[in-house]
Amino acid sequence: MDVLQSPDFWIGLVKIIWINIILSGDNAVVIALAARSLPPHQQKQAVLFGSGAAVVLRIVLTVVAATLLALPYLQIVGGLLLLWIGVQLLGDEDEGEGETKEYGSMMAAVRTILIADLVMSLDNVIAVAAAAKGSMLLLILGLAISIPLVIFGSTLMIKLMERFPIIVVLGAALIGWVGGETIVSDTILRDFLQANPWLHYAAAAAGAAFVVLIGKTLQARARARTETA
Repeated sequence: MDVLQSPDFWIGLVKIIWINIILSGDNAVVIALAARSLPPHQQKQAVLFGSGAAVVLRIVLTVVAATLLALPYLQIVGGLLLLWIGVQLLGDEDEGEGETKEYGSMMAAVRTILIADLVMSLDNVIAVAAAAKGSMLLLILGLAISIPLVIFGSTLMIKLMERFPIIVVLGAALIGWVGGETIVSDTILRDFLQANPWLHYAAAAAGAAFVVLIGKTLQARARARTETA
């Protein structure tokens, strides 16, 4: 194919892969947090299904992202969803140990991954679409190549979370941070944000603090109920 002999094609492909490496970190954290609630033998399946579905979702989103981002209140709703997901993922931590540990379901984990990726990818796909410059082949190839990157990152994060529980808290805080950023980036707040640029970081920090505080509170209550049962 002539397009494969074009330097612009390969430069665009490298750009898309690089963008996905940079932007897939938070998605890998979400996938790892959701998958860690599953039995060990199902974790790899959840990572595989979640990563593949997330990339397909990004391809679809690329077509409509600019339109969606222009809709008022959409990012506010999306940001609130991310805060809820972060609280739930942190609140579910350490629900029992050893033989008494309660595992979640595969469908619930994949659903959580998809909802979070839907919200977190709206801004990201615009950068990918810009690098693709209208080439659907370039877009699909770049995102397809990024699948193993997300899978590797998610698998690594699960192992790190098992060894270092503090990473679970940091991961939940990251989801809260992105949630705060998403809320304040909504179209109806754009002018206010431009006049007060500090609000971007204040909202992000508030989102991270909210998820950690509420998640830890729910976690403590669940632990107390278990001890008194």
